Amino acid sequence: MSKSWNRTETWLTLVVVGVGVLILAISGLWMYVSATATPLHPNAQNVPSVTLSAPLPRWAHAVDQGRQIVRADLTEHNLPGVSVAVGVDGDIVWAEGFGCADLEKRIPVAAEMRFRIGTASTALTSAAVGRLLEEDQLKLDEVIQTYVPEFPQKPWPVTLRQLMGHVAGVRTDGGDEGPLFSEHCERPIEALPHFAERSLLFEPGTQYRYSSYGWILVSAAVEAAAHEPFFEFMRNEIFEPLGMEDTRPDSATEPIPNRVIPYFPRFSADPRYGPDPMREIDYSCYAGSSAFLSTPSDLVRFAMAINSGKLLQPATVQLFQTSQRLPSGQETGYGLGWDLESAALAGEQARLVGHDGESLGGMVASFMTFPEHGIAVAVTSNTSYADTSSVAVKIAQAFAEPGKNPAGK
Repeated sequence: MSKSWNRTETWLTLVVVGVGVLILAISGLWMYVSATATPLHPNAQNVPSVTLSAPLPRWAHAVDQGRQIVRADLTEHNLPGVSVAVGVDGDIVWAEGFGCADLEKRIPVAAEMRFRIGTASTALTSAAVGRLLEEDQLKLDEVIQTYVPEFPQKPWPVTLRQLMGHVAGVRTDGGDEGPLFSEHCERPIEALPHFAERSLLFEPGTQYRYSSYGWILVSAAVEAAAHEPFFEFMRNEIFEPLGMEDTRPDSATEPIPNRVIPYFPRFSADPRYGPDPMREIDYSCYAGSSAFLSTPSDLVRFAMAINSGKLLQPATVQLFQTSQRLPSGQETGYGLGWDLESAALAGEQARLVGHDGESLGGMVASFMTFPEHGIAVAVTSNTSYADTSSVAVKIAQAFAEPGKNPAGK
């Protein structure tokens, strides 16, 4: 037998042994984490909750159902805390916090506590674009360099509309490994050196791919057109007029009252194995793509104001909440800052308009409206990889009374 054959046989043996050891190590880690995972809320009925006020008798049954839905999900998925708000026909009819805002101090979640809403921030930012569009200070089909000349020219034109619809081909971060989390920006434009020189992924308008970096560019365009710092414009033109007193940018440099402690699953991106406090990150460079803190009540206020025409003209809302279409004719299911879906409600498929929010690659918030039914729901969690979207849909179903006429009919 040749020496080369012996060497090959030895290498094959080493590879097989190495793979076996790796499998055993992963299995052992999974068994250890599973065995040591402590249920945060062993009994769903004992999950603490804090509400601002008792619901009106008309909604008492729906609220009871909503509480059961939240407590069951919080217990099943081992979430630290969850907060919920529901609006019907323009009024907030229920707001309540569940579980813990701070596990170490055992502070309960209250309805007025602020949560990171991650990428759901884009829907708020789209309203700023709408305000400037209606004042003829922005044009959707202008190339982005009209407002952000610092963004390098690409082989194809890149427009504001394409950026808002995630069809511009601009790259995005790595979810939980984004380079901007360790940076601090006073203005959105300061984030450009970290991504602006990179090539586009495809010719704009030909494909759909979500891009947080694209919405940093949108934020920079808002700031330039408004001649006002981005976060100040958001406060003055969006948050204060709508009474969104608890919505503001996150900060890594100053204490923020009523802010829950953020957590991250300690294993396999699954909260059921227990949470660890989220590492220190700075969202300032993400601006209007991910940087906001809010409460479910504020998110519901925002959604209801959009649908009622209180903030933007109906034509602008319709424009932003219409799906983009690719050259193939395929719809992307995304408008200009809004997710467009459908869900079963009151025995029929209903139009759903809203946005989920991710933080470090996992869902932390969802808010959604069912315009034809006059219902808005928001759910937030203080750990990533919480399925806030399915919880929000279930709550909406509890508030959609069978046989109730859609709003406005």
